[in-house]
Amino acid sequence: MNAARIILSVLFISCMVWLWYPYFTQVSLPQQTEADIIAKPDYTAIELKQTAYDENGKISHKVTAARMELYQELGFTFFDKPIFTLYNDKQTWRINANEATLYEGRQLILEGNVVASNLTDNAMIDKINTDNIQVDIKLLTMQSEQPVIVTGPNLKITGKGLEADLKTEVIKLINHTRTIYYDQ
Repeated sequence: MNAARIILSVLFISCMVWLWYPYFTQVSLPQQTEADIIAKPDYTAIELKQTAYDENGKISHKVTAARMELYQELGFTFFDKPIFTLYNDKQTWRINANEATLYEGRQLILEGNVVASNLTDNAMIDKINTDNIQVDIKLLTMQSEQPVIVTGPNLKITGKGLEADLKTEVIKLINHTRTIYYDQ
């Protein structure tokens, strides 16, 4: 009977080791502590709608976004699905993208399916499509180093790189690729 107990004990211990082996050999992942997190937003807004005014009391720009996170200590604001509307005496532009980051309340970087639409009637340029664009909200300038498509009522221009001054209504392609004119 002693031999049967020994065999049964060895069999029982072998089964237990086999069942518990994955738990003993499992690599524990380090838990992310609060000190490991680089920054937390000072506040978060959902379904943001905001209007900003210039020093003369005129509307400078409006922004709507699905989500906004302000990182005041780091000096930037992050937007998810933003729509920025920039107002000028001559033209109004609406720029939307998948995400955007605003630095110091002035320098705006929009990324992912960026579409800048000219809301002014009878303008030569209706839309600018690109994947990344930088906008200076105070100077009302736009620039991109990515491929761009500029469309108007009767034209389509493709190129790489763009510099635009929305005050003077001058748009310059850095590397022009192709222009197509359409008949009315």
